This record gives sequence, C-alpha cells and structure tokens, in this order.
Amino acid sequence: MASNNLNYHDKVNKENTEKLRELLATLPSFCKMFFRGNNDTMASRTKIAYAYDLRVFFEYMMKNNAECRKYDICDLPMNILDRIGREDIEEYMEYLSLYTNSEDEEVLNEERGKSRKLASLRSFYNYYFKNELIETNPAALVPMPKLHEKEIIRLEPDEVAELLDQVEAGTNLTKKQMSYHNKTAVRDTALLTLLLGTGIRVSECVGLDINDIDFANTRLKVRRKGGYEDVVYFGDEVYEALTAYMEERKHIIPMDGHEDAFFLSMQNRRITVRAVENLVKKYASNVTSVKKITPHKLRSTFGTNLYQETGDIYLVADVLGHKDVNTTRKHYAAMKDEHKRKAAKSLRLREE
Repeated sequence: MASNNLNYHDKVNKENTEKLRELLATLPSFCKMFFRGNNDTMASRTKIAYAYDLRVFFEYMMKNNAECRKYDICDLPMNILDRIGREDIEEYMEYLSLYTNSEDEEVLNEERGKSRKLASLRSFYNYYFKNELIETNPAALVPMPKLHEKEIIRLEPDEVAELLDQVEAGTNLTKKQMSYHNKTAVRDTALLTLLLGTGIRVSECVGLDINDIDFANTRLKVRRKGGYEDVVYFGDEVYEALTAYMEERKHIIPMDGHEDAFFLSMQNRRITVRAVENLVKKYASNVTSVKKITPHKLRSTFGTNLYQETGDIYLVADVLGHKDVNTTRKHYAAMKDEHKRKAAKSLRLREE
C-alpha cells in the first residue's frame, strides 16, 4: 500500500517504526533481537518507550560500569548483560530519581516513572534469559518501587455542564482566545461532547475519519490500543453535537492528505493529540483551578458516571475497551469521594 493511502493509525505506526529505527541506531546492536522477538506483541508506541528507557539505561552504564566503558555503546556485546549485577541496577534506579539527559535537561522520576523503567529492563533481560542467551537475570532480583494509590481525577456533573456551556458560549476566555473560539466553537463542542459522552481515548478521537461515523445507527468505529477495531455507540447529545459539526465540516476544504479526517485543525489538517490536550486545558482551567483536567480525565469522568448509573463494572470495561476488568476497577474511586463527603459533613467544629 502506498504511504499516501495509509489511514491515520497506519501513518502513526509508520512514523513510530521510523523513529524506532533511529533509536536502535543509538543502542547496542543486540537490542534489535529483543524488538524483533516482540514484534507481534508490542504496539509501536510501546516499542519506542522501551527503546528510550533502554537508552537511558545503557548511557548510565557507559558512564558508571567499568566493563561497559571498554566499548562504544553500539559495540557492546550481548554478554555484557551478564557483567551487570543487581547492585548496578539498584544504583541505576537511584540515579533515575534525578539525572541530566543527553540534551542537558534535568529529568525527575517519581515512583511511577522508575517502575516503568524497571519493568522495561525486566522485560528486556527476561527475553535473553528465557532464550538462554545470557546466564543471569539481575533485573528480576530488584524489587519494583512501591506504588501509592493514585486518586482518580474527574469532573463532577455540575462541572461537566459548566464545561460544555463554556465551550459553546466562550465565557471567561480572553480576547485573543475569543477570536479563535468564534471559528472553532462548533468543532470544540462536538469534540468535548464526544469525549465526555463515549469515553474514547484522545488518540481514537483524532484518528476518526468521516466514514467511521454512522449517524443513522448512532455509532462510530474506533481503533483501540493494540490495533483492533471496535464499535462505540453514542447518545442524543453526542449525535446533535456531531451533526452540527458535520454540517460545518462540509464547507471546509481540507489540505491534501487530510480529506478523510473528521476533526480538522484551523489549518484544515487532521487535528493532533496535542491540540486536543491544549483545548481541553484551555476550557477546563476556567471551570476548576483545583483539578488538572486532561482528555484522559474526561475518559475517567465517563467511566465513573457510567458505573454509577449501571453498577456494572464489566459493562464499563467493555465500553471503555479495557481488555482486563481490573484496569476498570479504578473507577470505584468515585465511590470513595462519596464517603469522603459524608465524613466531612458529619464533623461539627462548634455546636449550634
């Protein structure tokens, strides 16, 4: 298939494949075996994340491990993994707390950042160890950082209503923001209503093509994480917002290569994930200053609301496209909020 005929998701995978090749050129040559061996089980974005994590690891080892310093990074032999011990990896984990990267920028990693990097390293070592290519597996001996439960941030029903009202009317926006809002209000309303009304991911949203939306049956086709296609149904409010934007979209002439995209930027290109993140931040900051609202928080809002309405965690998992229902259980956090509120109301500081 010619590259100009690729859909959004295939283009993203193509770009990620090219990026991965660039990163592999900066890593020991034997690393290519690991990525080839996991080619069918890892998404392209996951591979890039692993490659970045491994580059940080090997750059650290080149500076701090006497055995590694004997080589250029690309020439490190596979058996170097046997010469890196548990203590080396523990010291590396400490280094991750605060370090300066190759671009001379300070990088901070808290428990979740460290946990992800150790998980990458464990998977990397495990591949060679299971295939009997190395004799030791020190990464498996290093305990994972203890993760503290992270509270789910979501919008309350009144905040959702206020957010959508603001997107439509443009209240509290600056003069400069209003000049853009006059041109994007219908699109922004459709976009945020869709995210809040279906719980789809921002990547699934920006990847929508016109033909992916079936207005007659109020459903749309999305490409989930992992590359599989799924059908998502939407309600009346989403239908009205999408049809209003579709009418406006008919009069826009997209740039070459972006004719199929449903949501367009002001430059008449397919809107980007970053642009959606920025517009959510712009509108949400006027609704709440306490919560940092992102597109993913709108997804959490949908999940908690759906669970409160139905009480069916398996339904919520299915609608959100979670393969593992345990991923969805985090939406029980909504119940915790109710308990906290009851506790706050039951405490009296002074008798009347």
